[in-house]
Amino acid sequence: MLRAVVTGNVWSTKRIDGLPNGAFLEVEVEGGSRLVAFDVLGSGVGETVLVAQGSVAAAWFPGTPPPVDALVIGSIDTQPTG
Repeated sequence: MLRAVVTGNVWSTKRIDGLPNGAFLEVEVEGGSRLVAFDVLGSGVGETVLVAQGSVAAAWFPGTPPPVDALVIGSIDTQPTG
């Protein structure tokens, strides 16, 4: 699981069948790497989120998993200090 900050939306006019309602977001993980994650929670730019990757992300979808390898699974409201 990765901690990341949402840096922007990725707009797509066409999608494969089988993807639920949601958005593609660009997120920046700790260390500066960026990736595109699928989000069904309604996260926004500047929000800190938790991202699952790989088969764990794909397994969340019912039925045949779509080709999604990064999924926003939570929103971090507060972060520990120290």
